[in-house]
Order: sequence, then structure tokens, then C-alpha cells
Amino acid sequence: MIHIKLGPRAAAKTDDPLGRSRIGWEPGMSDEQTYEAGRGAWVLGARADRERYLLLAADGVVRQAVEIDRLVQVPGGRRAVEGTVLPAGHPVHDSYVGKSSPVPASVRNPVTYIDSAHDTKACACGCGVTTTTGWFVPGHDQKALHERVARIGTVYEFIQWFDRTHGDSDR
Repeated sequence: MIHIKLGPRAAAKTDDPLGRSRIGWEPGMSDEQTYEAGRGAWVLGARADRERYLLLAADGVVRQAVEIDRLVQVPGGRRAVEGTVLPAGHPVHDSYVGKSSPVPASVRNPVTYIDSAHDTKACACGCGVTTTTGWFVPGHDQKALHERVARIGTVYEFIQWFDRTHGDSDR
């Protein structure tokens, strides 16, 4: 999960990449206001691309949980989250929203990542093992790839098939 620590409500810079007039959090904000204030623009590393959920926290308490649909580039080389605010009754919302942040207040970086049982998913190779660190259990991406190559024949035959199928005429 991506965890973002919001500062106090304040005016956004005039060149805000999302066109916002306000950022940060204060009591009484609606779900939409919290989402718009907190969804970006952040420096998000490669791990962010594997995460399914975003938690927005302020004053040591998780204020909102969001299911990530996608991450989008914004001006300035940063990224923003596009997603769906999770309502009460959703397991991620109920586990985190309104409770103490799982990230200690002493952590200075506003963007952190946490491992959560809610992030588990079946390994994409089809082995049935669950993972929280991406689409595959380590090494299973290669296993899945080589099983598929073997269905075609040799690596050479696979490349020939792939190029024919996808119209690679430069080879």
C-alpha cells in the first residue's frame, strides 16, 4: 500500500500540476476534498506501480483509503493517483480509516509503503501461491514465461511466432 502523510490545509502553489487551489487536510473535509487534496503530485517510485491501495493520513490518523485505478504523470515529473474512494464496509477502509496511521510520526518522508494482508494476490503464473510484492512470487515470472515459450517450441520459434503475430516487419 502507498501511504501518504498530508500536511495541514493550505493554499496550493499557483502552478499546481493538478490545478488545485488547496492541498493538505483539515477537519470537516468531504471525501472528495480529501481525495483531491491528497492524490498527487508525488514522487512515486517503481514500487507504486505494483500497489493496489492508497492510504491518506493526517495528524497521525488515516483519513481515507483509495483503490488505485492508475497512476498518471503530471507536469514536473511527478505522478498522481486516480482511483476510487473506499466506503465504510470495504475491508481496507474498515481496517485503517479513523485509526492510528501504520507509519510512525517520526518518518519524515510523506510517501511511504506498507505491507498489508489486503494487498495479497495470487501469483500470476497460476501456481496458487499468494504474493504482496508484485504480480509474481520471485522467480515465477521466468517460470511462466518459459512455460509459454515451450508451448510454441524453441526460443527461436517463439520469437518467429511473436513477430508474425504482432507484425514486427523490421526483423
